[in-house]
Amino acid sequence: MHALHKLLFFHLLTSLGRDALGGKIINGEKAKKNSMRYMVSLQNRGQHVCGGFLIREDFVLTAAHCNGDLTHVVLGTHDLSRVADGNKRFIEQTHAHQFYVKPGLGKDIMLLKLSEKVQPDNNVQTIQLPTSEMNIGDNVKCQVAGWGMTSSRGTNVDELQVVDVSPVKRHDCKQQWDNLPDNVICATKGFCQGDSGGPLVCNGKAVGIVSFNKEGNCDYPDFPDVYTDISKYLPWINDILKQNNR
Repeated sequence: MHALHKLLFFHLLTSLGRDALGGKIINGEKAKKNSMRYMVSLQNRGQHVCGGFLIREDFVLTAAHCNGDLTHVVLGTHDLSRVADGNKRFIEQTHAHQFYVKPGLGKDIMLLKLSEKVQPDNNVQTIQLPTSEMNIGDNVKCQVAGWGMTSSRGTNVDELQVVDVSPVKRHDCKQQWDNLPDNVICATKGFCQGDSGGPLVCNGKAVGIVSFNKEGNCDYPDFPDVYTDISKYLPWINDILKQNNR
C-alpha cells in the first residue's frame, strides 16, 4: 500500500474507533461497459483515493472524509489503468459540510467544483439526485460500485466493480449500530474500508454516499453498511450549486 494511504488509513481508524471507512466492493462483478458513466475516481497525483459521482457538468458529490490532498478527478473510464488526459479534471474548490466532524457523527458529504466543465457524451453522464426527502421502500434492489479491494486480504482493482445491495430498516440497523447518526441509510454489506464516497444507486438515482462500516474484516456478518442520506441534504447541495452557476 502506498505510504500516504497507510498514514491516512491509520489516522482515520484512530479517530473513528470501530467505524471504518467504506468502499471496497465485496462479492461484486465488473461493471458493464458504458454503464455507471457518472462514476468518478478522486485522486492524489495519479493514486486513487476515493470514489465520487458527477451530479452536474462541473460538480462531483462525494464523502466529506475524503477531503485531503486531492489533486484531480478521473471521469469517463471504468479502467484506471487507462486514463487519458481528457479524462482528468483538476479540483477548483472543495465544499465539505460545515458541521462535519467524522463519519460516525454524520454529515459525511462534500461537493467538489471542477476546474473545467465536462461535456456529457457516450462515456460521461451525470446522475440524478432525489428531488425531495424520501424513504427507500422494502425489497428495493440498489447498487454500489468502486475501485477498491474485492476481499478482506485482497488487492485494489483497476476496473470498476459493482454489487447489488438491499436497504436495511433504521430500527434493524440500530440493533447493530448503537450510536447510528441521523440522516443516514443502512444497507446490506457490499463494501469494505478504504474507497469511500461512491453512490448508493436505487431506481436510477443516487440516494446515498458510502460513509462507513465495521472495521477491518469485510466478512462481518451482522453490521449493515452506512451511507449518507442525500435527500436530507438537498437544500445544502442546491445552495452551493446556485452560488456556482456560470
